[in-house]
Amino acid sequence: MESGRRSNRRLTKAICYSNIDQRHARSPSVIVVGSGIAGLAAARALFDASFRVLVLESRDRIGGRIHTDYSCGFPVDLGASWLHGVCKENPLAPIISRLGLPLYQTSGDNSVLYDHDLESCALFDMEGNQVPQELVSKVGEAFEKILEEANKIREEFSKDMSIQQAFSIVFERRHDLRLEGLEYKVLQWYLCRMEGWFAADAESISLKSWDDEELLPGGHGLMVRGYVPVINTLAKGLDIRLGHRVTKVARRHSGVRVTVEDGKAFIADAVVIAVPLGVLKSGTISFEPKLPDWKEKAIADLGVGIENKIALQFEEVFWPNVEFLGVVADTSYACGYFLNLHKATGNPVLVYMPAGQLAKDIEKMPDEAAAKFAFTQLKKILPEASPPIRYLVSHWGTDPNSLGSYSFDLVGTPHNLYEWLRIPVDNLFFAGEATSIRFPGSVHGAFSTGLLAAADCRMRVLERYGEVDLFQPVMGEDASAPVPLLITRL
Repeated sequence: MESGRRSNRRLTKAICYSNIDQRHARSPSVIVVGSGIAGLAAARALFDASFRVLVLESRDRIGGRIHTDYSCGFPVDLGASWLHGVCKENPLAPIISRLGLPLYQTSGDNSVLYDHDLESCALFDMEGNQVPQELVSKVGEAFEKILEEANKIREEFSKDMSIQQAFSIVFERRHDLRLEGLEYKVLQWYLCRMEGWFAADAESISLKSWDDEELLPGGHGLMVRGYVPVINTLAKGLDIRLGHRVTKVARRHSGVRVTVEDGKAFIADAVVIAVPLGVLKSGTISFEPKLPDWKEKAIADLGVGIENKIALQFEEVFWPNVEFLGVVADTSYACGYFLNLHKATGNPVLVYMPAGQLAKDIEKMPDEAAAKFAFTQLKKILPEASPPIRYLVSHWGTDPNSLGSYSFDLVGTPHNLYEWLRIPVDNLFFAGEATSIRFPGSVHGAFSTGLLAAADCRMRVLERYGEVDLFQPVMGEDASAPVPLLITRL
């Protein structure tokens, strides 16, 4: 720890100078705005490439939308918690494997529920009656057929529409796919899970682009020990200034000047902007000169969804030994689901995960009321449930440091907006899950964009210095990419 602090002081002296011309007698410098996994990936890669790196973070912690809470005495991820695609192709696989971090598999490939398999779920109606597994599977098959029919509608209509509108057309044309009674409620739960994947309501999700995200093979693995070891590993030795909210980024041909809330300014050769899309949308960071119209359009037109977590800790386990508990209802808004952390980690915790409009409505409540709402949902399906002894509540939608959970394709917008958001502007480089056209909304997508932004930044800056080494390996390149340790389901 002491050596890290000494290194930080040297970096501070090197990067906090007032005369831009002095830079050319020193090694290249970069400022990274945001210490989420994208920002840390970029900072780590540039630091390892002998750049002087300064990370400015508005929060009092690092990690961004990765936040592992230890207040219960064990790790609980209130933000990202899955590795989507447990395979060598996943950009995060080498780090997770080297750290020896175990993953608990919650689904295999091609699961209709994305991150969970049907057999890992127990669904209940509002009266506490468990839905027969045969019926759950039957409705799951119907849901897949409805999606197939919706894709046919996509090919038929040139104009985009929402998933909800497409479903309505399907039901008008295919009376055999209409469901009633309990089956209809289970179908609404499937739609609720789909909305959770996009963190948005079905009326906002684009039919044209809903399946454009690339899903890696290997299924989905829950980070048993949380994501914080990955974050801390990337951050080791970096100069990170917490409580430094950036308000202005002024770019010039010879450098970039970044101003924070208290008026302090920092100068470097380039800047990597790795703040959430919601923050960019809010306009709290001004750019001088202003960003090009195409860049501002990408920021404006990409959607930002909300999914929150309400973690309830109990004295003992009283629920079924499954990974997911679901509440079926007449509308997707009234449905819900709980992640059973005890199944994966041995800790008596259920995590309620509202998304879309429901998440927005719950965020208006005080934490105690939000926890009570989640427990009320649990009592509907498990009437004998005992009250929680502790609760944790996330606020990704109203937190000024995030203003949303992750991006998604809005109706009527092109999928290539992610790429537009990624493209550099002079010596400004952009990273984050909303700049990943292959893996938007994912941790590994955010991580890979950080490496890409670092590589672009390095080439651009070293070109100016005349020091490009064409034979140096690409940053982040790793010939061996072992697969992380996956815990088999019990």
